[in-house]
Amino acid sequence: MLNEITKINVNGKEIFLIGTAHVSKESVSLVRKTIEEEMPDIVAIELCEQRYHAIVNQKKWDETEIGNVIRSGKIYLFLMQLLLTNFQRKIGDELGIKPGSEMLQALEIAKKKNIPVTLIDREIKTKLKRAFNRMSLMEKFKILYGLISGAFEKEEINDELIEKLKEKDVITEMMEDLGREIPSIKEVLVDERDHYIADKIAGLKEKKVVAVVGAGHVDGIKNLLESEGISRKNVKEELKNLEKIPEGGSKLKYLGYLIPLVIIGIVIFGFSLKGGDFLWESIVKWVVINGTLAALGTALAFGHPFSIITAFLAAPITSLNPLLAAGWFAGAVEAKVRKPKVKDFEGLLKLNSLRDYWRNGVTRILLVMAFANIGSSLGTFLAGFSIFMDIYNEILKLLLQG
Repeated sequence: MLNEITKINVNGKEIFLIGTAHVSKESVSLVRKTIEEEMPDIVAIELCEQRYHAIVNQKKWDETEIGNVIRSGKIYLFLMQLLLTNFQRKIGDELGIKPGSEMLQALEIAKKKNIPVTLIDREIKTKLKRAFNRMSLMEKFKILYGLISGAFEKEEINDELIEKLKEKDVITEMMEDLGREIPSIKEVLVDERDHYIADKIAGLKEKKVVAVVGAGHVDGIKNLLESEGISRKNVKEELKNLEKIPEGGSKLKYLGYLIPLVIIGIVIFGFSLKGGDFLWESIVKWVVINGTLAALGTALAFGHPFSIITAFLAAPITSLNPLLAAGWFAGAVEAKVRKPKVKDFEGLLKLNSLRDYWRNGVTRILLVMAFANIGSSLGTFLAGFSIFMDIYNEILKLLLQG
């Protein structure tokens, strides 16, 4: 096993990078030993404010946060965060150690020794939003499949496997594989994160720093700190750029506006060509196909009958407005008629199987929203295509007659 402490001397600073596995007992011991022996001027920890409070206060999601998720429509980001959190928690359960214990150890030792602490990671919501916005539709399906299969696989995890993952060559290989499969997410979660953490460390005024970071980031941070590209002059500007959330999915965004306009245009053209009968048939087809598929999606998520009806009624309308989604309304009704209990919120960190996601009152609301939206999107394309084919066949008939 390679040395887990990397020492760097740059810009008059003495920096000790401790590469850790977030669920390793050896990492906890190494963090404690290094801080006690080196007595740095400051301890830098790869945590953001949200993860810091989660670790220190054992903070759980509450009703207010879930309500914000429903209102904002950011269900896919939240589900991705849940899958990641539960996957890491499962590894910790197998090894008898809580995820992030080495970070907590660093905080406790620093407090005991009166050493200041600074958080050097970017907010998790910012990371996920930047990654999600940059991913193509195919990449989103790939990452969702990988998270689900990884979260529910039964492969035994032991200390030997965890320590093996900390070896530099294995980590590099994993990052390269990720880069080949999903380039955009690797850029945000690995490359940008390395740059952000390196910038935060470079911006510290203290001369002796112990930084506790994930093993997979050590090489990237080291190379950036030793390069001439990072200086005290441009650190603030670089950090500001890395904290921005760029507008993502521009093509899909424009498509969301274009599709309703095209469908409305086709219906108007058909009305001018065939009259009121075509208009009525198109409206019925739009409502039935769109509403049925949204309702079916809600039913697959085991939504309440009222939620299913809501999805059916909302989908034909929301599909013509890119600023609205059928899932928002179905999810709001689901939350109203099946208000999650305290045990549901507590159970968000105990989701071990796919079945648990359907049985938990909170995640069921999120699944209702997601499945209703998927059904409505599918209904939009199918209904739109069917209406288009009606007018196409009518034009073809007129041409043949002419």
